[in-house]
Amino acid sequence: MDGAIGLLHPGEMGATLGARLVEAGRPVRWVSTGRSASTAERAAMAGLDDAGTLQRLVTSCDLIISVCPPHAALEVARGVAAAGFAGCYVDANAVSPATAKHVAAIVEASGARFVDGGIIGPPPTRAGTTRLYFSGRDAAEVSDRVATLAIDVHVVSDRPGSASALKLAYAAWTKGSAALLLAVRAAALATDVEAPLLREWETSLPGLVDRSVAAADSGVAKGWRWVGEMEEIASMFAGLGLPDGFHRAAAAVYTDLPWRPGLERRELE
Repeated sequence: MDGAIGLLHPGEMGATLGARLVEAGRPVRWVSTGRSASTAERAAMAGLDDAGTLQRLVTSCDLIISVCPPHAALEVARGVAAAGFAGCYVDANAVSPATAKHVAAIVEASGARFVDGGIIGPPPTRAGTTRLYFSGRDAAEVSDRVATLAIDVHVVSDRPGSASALKLAYAAWTKGSAALLLAVRAAALATDVEAPLLREWETSLPGLVDRSVAAADSGVAKGWRWVGEMEEIASMFAGLGLPDGFHRAAAAVYTDLPWRPGLERRELE
């Protein structure tokens, strides 16, 4: 092995993360088998090396980072375990501590070590925007491997699940409140009070109108990814004995966006 880092799978976040690692001199590999042409294009633009198959990836990398939609986290882990990976596996997905524990059990059964991860911020195109949080016994080692000028890394604790809990606690507010704004605007539109509501917001809550538009724009582009994230947050809340209904409702909002710029009233009826 040449110290290469495996990246599964280079979507917008993963590809940008991989690009920053490549710029810092870390060889990064991905798997093209079964992936789309757009994924291949992103990987090529990021400078990632194509291992071709998952089997080649696990035998040529001692560190694998999973960056995928939360609903796919277990499937990706099972594939890596089935391929016999025995290095260090980082799940950097927006999953609950319980799901992270499940991922750990899967990869550790194949002889791999597990590090829990969480990404807060946008795809890291410049310094100071994106933080990677890690937890687990090998969190410090992973932090040293992935730290770059454009990626801030932090070790939360030596307990797997802590990084995932932090990520979801953060997203519970940011994406949860965005979903609430979309539902509120839909209700105002359906009851013919949208215009006076927006005037009131401009008077008493300046900036909220722009936040609602930004929430809609992000929901159109990425809402499909956030459905699973809201469900993971709800699962975490339920496991803690906290009400989980709000974030299950947020998942429903992102499943079928009830408001977006240009939406007409008749679409709600």
